[in-house]
Amino acid sequence: MSKKTYIAAILISAGFAACNRGPVFNVEGEISGAEDKVLYMEHSSINGLVELDSVKLGKNGNFHFSGDRPEAPDFYRLRIEDKVINFVVDSTETVNINSDYNTFASEYTVTGSESNNRIKELSLLQAGLQAKVNELGKSGMPAGLAQDSLMRMIDSYKNNVKRNFIYNEPDKASSYFALFQQLNGFMIFDPLSNKEDVKCFAAVATSLNHKYPHADRSRNLYNMVIKGMKNTRTSQAKPLEISPDMIQETSIIDIPLKDINGETKHLTDYKGKVILIDFTAYATPSSGARTLALRELYNKYSSEGLVIYQVSLDTDEHFWKTVCDNLPWVCVRDPQGPYSTYVNVYGVTGLPTAFLVNRNNELVLRLNEKSDLEAEIKKLL
Repeated sequence: MSKKTYIAAILISAGFAACNRGPVFNVEGEISGAEDKVLYMEHSSINGLVELDSVKLGKNGNFHFSGDRPEAPDFYRLRIEDKVINFVVDSTETVNINSDYNTFASEYTVTGSESNNRIKELSLLQAGLQAKVNELGKSGMPAGLAQDSLMRMIDSYKNNVKRNFIYNEPDKASSYFALFQQLNGFMIFDPLSNKEDVKCFAAVATSLNHKYPHADRSRNLYNMVIKGMKNTRTSQAKPLEISPDMIQETSIIDIPLKDINGETKHLTDYKGKVILIDFTAYATPSSGARTLALRELYNKYSSEGLVIYQVSLDTDEHFWKTVCDNLPWVCVRDPQGPYSTYVNVYGVTGLPTAFLVNRNNELVLRLNEKSDLEAEIKKLL
């Protein structure tokens, strides 16, 4: 075969491949003030984020991405650094998004489907809630009052979203998006143990299953609803029963959880030591840096009596075991994750959250981002 003939064959094959690709969708627009910044397009799949494409923006900020159009509505996002714009691809062929680098996630415009405008509304509402929660955390309010204020904020948010999104239009992609919004890394709506929230998931699952019965998201949502209905029907949440004698003796509420070897480790086993209780999730982006910082503290002070009792809220048990296999401190996991009794009892509203316990088993300090952790540990040692 001559060189010319070979090249012609390659071009013809490429043409046939393009013809056989099937329907595509396009995402295009302009991001001003972002010269030399990298813009990513990511797929928000039910198994996590998947990077699809990226482009280094020029002076004019123009961009264009394309992909295979999904058979059912599916979710994607544009990202610059840690700034994110969420959007859905449904029956539309082209989604047009324009924004500015400085207000990338808040003042963008999106055209192509009404659902994307509703998703923008939800994203701004959630950002507003997160800002209020962050301010609450810096307020210095006593833990009990702060927890009450937090719950009022969340309840108000949920009632608004239920009324104006989920129950008002359960067949829309924006309502599905609303179900999976997060606050401090936790889902705002609880699909497994909150009876009222399970009803929200059921409303969307019914509509989605009717329109897209074979879609992965439909099946996944349906399975979540079945599990949630089973949980809320067969078991009612009971208040945690704490022995008055235990509280009087230790001044802390015990946490009896299993380590990677299946051995139950009690928080109260370490009386006489200074204990750093650390609620965390190894799957969070900040986990690696935090582990390095804790390892430095542990290596420095464990010989003087420091114990780290780290409670993982990771949902993937295998991942948890793999990550903490070589960590030198006490690593336990709560299989209930963010819906754990201990999360509620200790007032954990975000990750990581840490506390210090003195040698008498007395809870003495809740740490925050302003705390000098090493200095506080040295005081107790």
